[in-house]
Amino acid sequence: MIVLKTSRELSVMRKAGRISQKALRLAGEAVEPGVSAWEIDKLVRKYIESEGAKPSFLGYDGYPASACISVNNVVIHGIPKKSVILKKGDIVSIDVGAYYEGFHGDNAWTFPCGEISEEAKALLDATERSLFLGIEKARPGNRVGDVGRAVQEYVEARSYSVVREFTGHGVGAEMHEDPSVPNYGTPGRGVRLTAGMVIAIEPMINQGRREIEVKPDGWTVVTKDGSLSAHFEHTVAITPQGPVILTLHE
Repeated sequence: MIVLKTSRELSVMRKAGRISQKALRLAGEAVEPGVSAWEIDKLVRKYIESEGAKPSFLGYDGYPASACISVNNVVIHGIPKKSVILKKGDIVSIDVGAYYEGFHGDNAWTFPCGEISEEAKALLDATERSLFLGIEKARPGNRVGDVGRAVQEYVEARSYSVVREFTGHGVGAEMHEDPSVPNYGTPGRGVRLTAGMVIAIEPMINQGRREIEVKPDGWTVVTKDGSLSAHFEHTVAITPQGPVILTLHE
């Protein structure tokens, strides 16, 4: 069931989005060679809790941390461990959510660790651009397929591939709500977007083939061919005036 948000609820979601965004930015600033994923996770939790919010991911279906920190060929849901030490040239996808006054914010970004290769830069640039092309289509009257197609068309034209097993989603009182928002699709198909909906649009794009596998820990998702993967996400409100990003850096 799709839950439309009232203007009061949207104003709370703006606050949840702001906290999520600031936590993600602090995490990104901490990405340096020699830093552990565990240290970054602690920063995220400390900041979110200092704002009177709770980390959305901590304890979600038993997830053991406040952030997902996914390095290089890890697509999503990388568990931040002390043993995961960042190195120069890594690309580091960080996914952060905050639960504030009954509502969630959710956002992700892939950060370079020091100087990265031209190939890695190109992947990050294309994935970020595809996110904003998808957001541009998040307007009343359009359909979920219009959003997904915008992402898919842009990245596949550059020989990248779209992960299909995981998608964007509605956001609200629950972190994952209806509708599902795939990063691929057919224009004019799928759920119709209406004002009051809030969705997370989150391209997960592989440098190589689209196939993935889940590691034995039940969380860590990696590219099957070992290629790099990037992940960018914003929480977006559908309004009569068009898309409004609730997790945008101010």
